[in-house]
Amino acid sequence: MLPVPAAHGYVASLVDERVPGVTLVRPPDDDGGWLPSEALSPTWVAANSASFDVLHVHFGFEGRTPDQLRELVAALRAAGRGLVLTVHDLENPHFSRQDGHDRLLDVLVPAADALVTLTPGAAEEVRRRWGRRAAIVPHPHVAPLHEIGVPRPDRPRRVVGLHLKSLRANLMAQPVLRSLIRAVDLLPRTVLRVDVHAEALAPDFPRHDAGLVRELHEAAGSGALDLRVHGRFDDADLLAYLRELDVSVLAYGHGTHSGWLELCHDVGTPVVAGRVGFLHQQRALVQVDLHDPGALAAGLERAMSGPPASAATAADRLAERLEVATVHRDLYQRVVAGATQRSAEACA
Repeated sequence: MLPVPAAHGYVASLVDERVPGVTLVRPPDDDGGWLPSEALSPTWVAANSASFDVLHVHFGFEGRTPDQLRELVAALRAAGRGLVLTVHDLENPHFSRQDGHDRLLDVLVPAADALVTLTPGAAEEVRRRWGRRAAIVPHPHVAPLHEIGVPRPDRPRRVVGLHLKSLRANLMAQPVLRSLIRAVDLLPRTVLRVDVHAEALAPDFPRHDAGLVRELHEAAGSGALDLRVHGRFDDADLLAYLRELDVSVLAYGHGTHSGWLELCHDVGTPVVAGRVGFLHQQRALVQVDLHDPGALAAGLERAMSGPPASAATAADRLAERLEVATVHRDLYQRVVAGATQRSAEACA
């Protein structure tokens, strides 16, 4: 099985030593990023088809055109190879406009030999839009198993975290920041921590927002929030950051599912978010109107009161991983059988 991207944390859990029968093949250029993988090239597929039976696409096709994806599908068919697509994003969080992403899905979803998604709501949307059935498989763990269930530190004040990262297109950064400042002011023993990547504060950054930067510095100067400016966290730093929070606020304006939500589930950090996509079906969280400071304050208090309902255990995640790997192994076997039958019929 050739996954794209092969280095993504989701993909690592699709193969499990307890479920024999699947070998993961890594394309030579894969780094887990969002640039188009060489494996999405029809030329590469034609030259390397002997090295894999199934191409499983997750992310990374955003840089392709619909025609390029049609050529990819044709190359897979000609080589007798199967195509599996996991529909993580019905709405792409990296783009404000969705028409381009929709056109890519309009190629891949009908062409795939099998479809997977994470929630019943997303599966129903796939059925409604394309008349296709998608298998519903939970998102496997993101944190390493030994990091799941680690005790969280005690602290004198509760910390509400908002990570703006590099101002991704689906972030409602400014309105949620304003609402959060007012909401946290209503809560006892609670501070607001806002993290942002240093690149987003540079005037020449493509998504630089001068008004937001000014508000961040003014709020930090007044003591309304604790502003942390830094580079991208590595995996260890990200886990440590989430353990420093009593709740993580997702300021998403659109989207479908969330890997951040899964990581919070792994480390036991409660999540508050708006009513976006199918997050509520993916993992337990508190959903509120992020633009209403009163409702947001009540949601934050609810999320921080008592043990988090969303906290994972290593045992549960290990059992879930077995289920995920088994479902995918069986799916790949069906796809390979179907591709073999198509090839035989084409040669008859």
